[in-house]
Amino acid sequence: MSKREDKVEFDVGMYAAREKIHPREVDGTFQRLRHLAVIVLLGIYYGLPWITWDARQAVLFDLPARQFHIFALTFWPQDFVYLALLLILAALSLFFFTALAGRMWCGYACPQTVWTEAFMWMERWTEGKRQQRLKLDNSPWAGRKLLRRGSKHVLWVVFALYTGFTFVGYFTPIRELSVSVATFGLGPWETFWLLFYAFATWGNAGFLREQVCIYMCPYARFQSAMFDPNSLIISYDAQRGEPRGGRSRNIDHRAQGLGDCIDCNLCVQACPTGIDIRDGLQYECIACAACIDACDSVMDKMNYPRGLIRYTTDNAMEGKPSHILRPRIVIYAVLLLALMAGTAYSLTQRTPLSMEVLADRNVLYRDVDFETVENIYTVRILNKDQQARDYVLSVDGLPGAEVVTRPEHIRVDAGSTGQVTASVRVPRDEARGAGHSIELRLQATDDETIQQTNTARFHGPREE
Repeated sequence: MSKREDKVEFDVGMYAAREKIHPREVDGTFQRLRHLAVIVLLGIYYGLPWITWDARQAVLFDLPARQFHIFALTFWPQDFVYLALLLILAALSLFFFTALAGRMWCGYACPQTVWTEAFMWMERWTEGKRQQRLKLDNSPWAGRKLLRRGSKHVLWVVFALYTGFTFVGYFTPIRELSVSVATFGLGPWETFWLLFYAFATWGNAGFLREQVCIYMCPYARFQSAMFDPNSLIISYDAQRGEPRGGRSRNIDHRAQGLGDCIDCNLCVQACPTGIDIRDGLQYECIACAACIDACDSVMDKMNYPRGLIRYTTDNAMEGKPSHILRPRIVIYAVLLLALMAGTAYSLTQRTPLSMEVLADRNVLYRDVDFETVENIYTVRILNKDQQARDYVLSVDGLPGAEVVTRPEHIRVDAGSTGQVTASVRVPRDEARGAGHSIELRLQATDDETIQQTNTARFHGPREE
């Protein structure tokens, strides 16, 4: 073979066209759990924006107002630390559950898995079971094929558009959004994100499917770094199943030198990523357990014990003891519990008030009379609460210090900012020096627990 022919053969192998996967529908314990997870998670996604809490949408990320409402909690940009904590908790949770139970997140709760499963339901409703879909793929384009494919894409597009509509509904009040959609009054950004999210859903769940998991998702690439011989994975029991081969149900397969695997390939047909679990653990496996349910159904028909393909560990497959409690699991669990407890405590102690103090830079100080020195500050107040409040300002740090504001009671509306000029006056004898540390305390008049303290510098005349 010439060098050119070698190169052509190499190119064809590297860039082979994707073969469409039609997973076989199976029934079993794990598939029922997956279907339940899909229903629950989609129900949460589509239902949350319609829940009302204190006369507002329960979950709303109001970007123009810079307020993020999650039931009774309202977060502001100043609360960015909680987003960082949430991301850290999510990462640690992923590490913990992967080390403990493999890729169960991928198989049961990943958005790509959830929406792909929903799209596959619609595909089965319109195009039929696996063999019918395969036959439809190979049939010429005619009325029947156009009707089935067209009805499938109508369902997909409507579902994807409603998914995009719901996504935008987390950022624009969904009831207002509904009116805008009905009256064709959507703004440009709302229109863009609705269509973009709908297109992404339609493309990822309808066409890309397993390619997202295999080629686009980074988790599949680094998951092995979190596995150990005690991690729960899906495995084929080769010692029990091999040598595989077809046989009659009534024969003694052991006497003929056969293992329990009848080589029916149902485990391969049921796999949404198209792998053969009998070849060992592969990064494409998303631990959906469809192969387990398919194999168990065959074992039942053959009157063989279940578990030829099962959730297990490498140690268990080799006849070694498996340990759930091991150092990495304990460390992940301790870190998770500590972060969760710390975050919960911080949220319970969180004060719905923020204050910023800015000193007047034009004049460091001025004499009110021969006995008093005055510094001027601008106090900016953010009321994070859901009701308007009145606040009073006080000062500590220097003997005889007092603060004067106009008005004395500073009123700030709910979820709004306010600003007031504060004059701090100190007896001249106590104010001498280049700078003193003082504390300005802002406190709600109707609730002593709502207060905020800031440190500022007070300048007086130099020592004589």
